[in-house]
Amino acid sequence: MKHPLQYFPITTYAIVMGLSGLTLVFQRFFQMGVLPEIFFRVNLFFVSALFLLFTVTYLRKAIRYPAQVKVDFTHRIRVNFFSAVSISLLLLATNYMEFMPQVAKVLWWMGMVLHTYLMLHTISFWIQHNFEIHTMNPAWFIPVVGNIIIPVAGVEFMPAMFNYFYFSVGFFFWLVLFTIFLNRAVFHHQMPQKFMPTLFILIAPPAVGFIAYMKIAQSFDLFAQFMLMLTYFFLALLLFLRKNFYKLTFYLSWWAFTFPLTAATLASVMAFHQTHFQFFRVMAFVLAAISAIVIAGVTWKTILQVRKGEICVDEDK
Repeated sequence: MKHPLQYFPITTYAIVMGLSGLTLVFQRFFQMGVLPEIFFRVNLFFVSALFLLFTVTYLRKAIRYPAQVKVDFTHRIRVNFFSAVSISLLLLATNYMEFMPQVAKVLWWMGMVLHTYLMLHTISFWIQHNFEIHTMNPAWFIPVVGNIIIPVAGVEFMPAMFNYFYFSVGFFFWLVLFTIFLNRAVFHHQMPQKFMPTLFILIAPPAVGFIAYMKIAQSFDLFAQFMLMLTYFFLALLLFLRKNFYKLTFYLSWWAFTFPLTAATLASVMAFHQTHFQFFRVMAFVLAAISAIVIAGVTWKTILQVRKGEICVDEDK
């Protein structure tokens, strides 16, 4: 009989990404005097514990079932989700920045080095294999566009030129992959239901890009406004596409709803602090409420699936 550990999915790190984004929202709202600090602290320690739990579990899988890990690492879709591990480290570093700066520094260096390796590995994997257009979905953004997250905390540890390197690579591949995705979405078969939630990943690059650029350049200039307005455009587009998300069967891919929404919330908070324009404040509150509701719903669905034993299953069947 096959043990569930054999099929422990690498996609579980999307949970850490979503909850890390919510933790950052709690932190910003505490700094705005809207929420007590306890929300931030409890969520931070919970997400940290969850990250350790997932890491220990996946390491156990690597020790007991190395062949299955190799299958994941060479899978045409799952290979992209390994970068969620490094992104989780980077997001945790951002969360710890003001609370425990030394811990943040260690987490950031670990995340940056790991993400650099995974990015280069994934791009090499793409180049060395032939792909059908139907295998392309927004999850491809994770390993390469995820570079944009590095400068968010990286500005505290490395000079601007270093951070611009990762920002530039992430921004470049965002444009390239979005073009490929649009071609796939318009001119080819619709994405399988399982990957429909990954459409929300379209929000993340401009939202995180805005935050990263503001951190590096310290300027609410035309380029910053360009990134922010694209964030709102994709939010509006997904609102028009909302019927595609009704009655979806639950998969772990539902966690793709979460981090992009929290990223858009954080971008709105930063825009408000820069401009004091009330529109951004309203957007921050609306998006924070939506993010909290969505995360609560997805968390409840995940718990139900865990209780049914439907998480650690063979995804290729």
